[in-house]
Amino acid sequence: MISGIISGLGGIVHSLLTVYIWVVIIGALLTWVRPDPYNPIVQVIYRLTQPAYDLIRRFIPTVFNGLDLSPIILIVALNVIDIVLINIINALVLG
Repeated sequence: MISGIISGLGGIVHSLLTVYIWVVIIGALLTWVRPDPYNPIVQVIYRLTQPAYDLIRRFIPTVFNGLDLSPIILIVALNVIDIVLINIINALVLG
């Protein structure tokens, strides 16, 4: 029973990380087209992504030739976290 709960919670965390990765991708694409900053959807995407970008920028210089690489760094970090969590959950459930 505990393994089912752990597996279910792992699935939820995996889904949340996947959705956040897509939000980061959409936010990065929005920076190319310069949408209306007063649009509520654009504001939500910026509010969800800017704190993570600021955290990355605090520790790593992310601007290279005028191109901000913080979305790419964030996506790679989120994928690494996702894979590590999936492996830990599989080890707990199966082991």
